[in-house]
Amino acid sequence: MSSVNADWKPLIVGFCCNWCSYAGADLAGIGRMSYPATIRIIRVPCSGRVNPHFVIRAFQKGADGVLVAGCHPGDCHYSTGNFYTRRRYLLMQRLLEYMGIEPARFQVRWISAAEGAKFAQVVTQMTEEIQALGPNKKLRGGCTCNE
Repeated sequence: MSSVNADWKPLIVGFCCNWCSYAGADLAGIGRMSYPATIRIIRVPCSGRVNPHFVIRAFQKGADGVLVAGCHPGDCHYSTGNFYTRRRYLLMQRLLEYMGIEPARFQVRWISAAEGAKFAQVVTQMTEEIQALGPNKKLRGGCTCNE
């Protein structure tokens, strides 16, 4: 790891479903579980509502990694939302690889409301993986459209 990467901390945008993974993140905070402050959480009603455009936009706006976290398959509050997420994840992973973005920069994880420790572990692991890759230079400032 170079000296530039030693002080650099990645920015991870986390789309967390309201019913499970957001509650898991809350549990990690309430339980004072230690994890890096590299994630910015956006609460969404369901992981199935995360449009691929949101992921690309996060990378354009400077994210070094994107995490989509939802309920475990079969436990979705909306019955089938995370099944759509799983299908979209496979397509989105291929699209991002085609665009030159490393696969570790986009991850989908299933985290229930009772898994605060798992949330902390996922954020820690993802931070370490992205820190090893270095800053994301792809897609930054790629959109000239109005906000």
